[in-house]
Amino acid sequence: MVMIVTGRLIKQLREEAGLSQTRLAELAGVSQAHIAKIETEKVDPRLSTLNRILSVIEGSGRKTLCRNIMKRDIVSLKPGDPVKRAIELMHNRGISQIPIFEGDVQVGSIREATIMRNLDKRLEQFTTGEIMDKPFPVVDAGDSIDILPSLLDFHPAVLVSEKGRIKGIITKSDLLEVKG
Repeated sequence: MVMIVTGRLIKQLREEAGLSQTRLAELAGVSQAHIAKIETEKVDPRLSTLNRILSVIEGSGRKTLCRNIMKRDIVSLKPGDPVKRAIELMHNRGISQIPIFEGDVQVGSIREATIMRNLDKRLEQFTTGEIMDKPFPVVDAGDSIDILPSLLDFHPAVLVSEKGRIKGIITKSDLLEVKG
């Protein structure tokens, strides 16, 4: 059986999910005006937009979102900070990775593995920018945590953005707390 998705159906599903047009737009990454035009059938959405909208509606209320488990207190350093500072922060805060920011832009990361690989060097003479690893991946705060396991298999942390700005961090232990 073929199901035809109409604007009226989108509106009905949105309302049943308890979502406002504004919230649906935010979660689907489109404007509220675009949602209104789709629901009144004034525009024909792209298939990718329709899939995002339906995915948000289907997952609303059932899926845990990244914003719900992220830690907002991000410990970070700048590329010019001494590696010794990174080691002290890791030890004192009980963390094993630190993102490196230049202004608002993540440019790299320092991880326990970064320190271990460089133990043969005189680390007190280096800055974080001189030995840093690649930046952590970034996910959107409205993404389902279902995307995290595959990312955290290869990275010790994932940063979370809201409206284009980094607002949180999720580590493997954060995910394990939710899934455990």
